Amino acid sequence: MAGQPRCELCGARAAPLRCPGCRLTYYCDVSHQKTDWVSIHSQICHLLSPVLRPQRCFHSEKDRKDGKEQLLRKQESLIAVALCRAQGFLWAGQPLEAIPAALQALRSSSRLLGPASLRLLPIYLLLAEASTGAGRPRQAAKYLSQAQWIVLQSPDCSAALQSKLHRGLGLFSIAEGNLEQALYHLANDVYLATAEFGLNSVEVSGGYFHMANIFFHQNKMDAANSLYTEVSSLWHAWLLSSLHGHQRALQARAEASPFSEEEEGSEDGTTEAQRERGARMLGAVLELREQGPLQHPGETAQILHSLAIIHYLGQDLAKSIHRAGNSCIHAVLDFGESWDGGGDGGGCCRVRLPLALHCRANIAKINPKNSTRTHLPPSPIFPLPAGIQAKGEEPVTMD
Repeated sequence: MAGQPRCELCGARAAPLRCPGCRLTYYCDVSHQKTDWVSIHSQICHLLSPVLRPQRCFHSEKDRKDGKEQLLRKQESLIAVALCRAQGFLWAGQPLEAIPAALQALRSSSRLLGPASLRLLPIYLLLAEASTGAGRPRQAAKYLSQAQWIVLQSPDCSAALQSKLHRGLGLFSIAEGNLEQALYHLANDVYLATAEFGLNSVEVSGGYFHMANIFFHQNKMDAANSLYTEVSSLWHAWLLSSLHGHQRALQARAEASPFSEEEEGSEDGTTEAQRERGARMLGAVLELREQGPLQHPGETAQILHSLAIIHYLGQDLAKSIHRAGNSCIHAVLDFGESWDGGGDGGGCCRVRLPLALHCRANIAKINPKNSTRTHLPPSPIFPLPAGIQAKGEEPVTMD
């Protein structure tokens, strides 16, 4: 029968089980129903009825317009929840659990935007990544082919989206063991990301990172180390800039009238996805550096400082304190001769950066209300020159 319901998970026509909550989704067996429930359905069951059921009739043009806008917001909300769940499972190393949520995002987006919309491209790439991680290369290839078709059908496709496509193709080639093809796609990823965002953007770091991994496994250590260093430097510079924005926002909030309305948005310009991506990438580089035969205390200090900033901006103060403290130790190991203010002061600045962040995170943890006041230790993004301390501040010493 043409109207026979299909399984929400696998698309099978024989789907006798129906969700008792929304009464809109069907499953071929209990295992698929449980899988879908864990992945996404438990989060959107209450959202499906207003979106999928026929809309009521409206008696005026204004009511129709308002109803259409409300429906659009509900559809967008459903897609956002599904994408967030899918990405979360991928970050947690659970690609199999990510697939149902990503499929829900794909179905909802296709209904809303059409099957050829460029906004479907990131969803297809997410599905390809999850399928590859779950050991389903045939499905991954299918999703990547669909993503390529969308790009070919869209001559106005941005360099940013094309960059993501090449990265997805590169990761799939790595999983297939075709490293030369992977390097080709990742090189295109870097080129397109640079064209869209600039040479010093963290959006370029993903391509560098995966290329470095390939060179590392090929034992081409000079190339790998160079790219890992570039990844660390890009993230460190961007995170310092984000921290700068965060400090300005805190300063403005402290000086603002208590009766003024707060503006919505992120204080530091970072998103959870960016912080998570940075933490995963930098954590992998840090692990390689710590396990390698050659020690790089300067770069290790930089990575630890970057991770401390990520945790600080994400309000995980305990981890921020731990990372910043370790960063101080590695910075002293690498620049110890400049600690007393001698030389050009570069080492002192490298130590002051994580130390100031360590102090600020400690104060925020002990007394969050005081963390926005102006008498806190100097901002970690404005290290003082060697041998000079702020007015009223004791010289920094180490036990």
